[in-house]
Amino acid sequence: MAASRPQELLRLLTRAERLSARRMQQVLDEFGCSVEEWRVLALLSDGQGHNMTAIADCAFLPPPSLTKLMDHLVDQNLVYRRTDPADRRRILAQLTPRGQQFWQRVDRRVRADWAELVPLLEQDDGDRLRALLSRLGDALDGDGEVTTGRAGNGVGRAR
Repeated sequence: MAASRPQELLRLLTRAERLSARRMQQVLDEFGCSVEEWRVLALLSDGQGHNMTAIADCAFLPPPSLTKLMDHLVDQNLVYRRTDPADRRRILAQLTPRGQQFWQRVDRRVRADWAELVPLLEQDDGDRLRALLSRLGDALDGDGEVTTGRAGNGVGRAR
């Protein structure tokens, strides 16, 4: 099978990721939102508050880039930061009421745009694809943690 060659597998994965991100960005452009901001808003939409490490892992951003993105979201009054009551050394981020409303509008529009793909991704093939991608990610990561490009992780660097 041609996809068993590393270069072919990487090409297929890269193509799917870039086409997905391009499609997503076209929708997000209507809201002045980046894919990384969308990922952060999606995580924070659960209302539980998340620390910066969890947000960086979810958004696939190194800490300096995340700080800049979070500052931007705070300036837009979409997100606020607060001290974690369980550990006063940590900061949690949550959506503001305006951020929650913004997220709901964006999420509705994204879901509408991706609706034609839902049948493909909900059938047995979709379940298999998610399982395979999850297994591949776990095997490549090796330590079970999501890689963000932070020092020590191999994202974007030769090992």
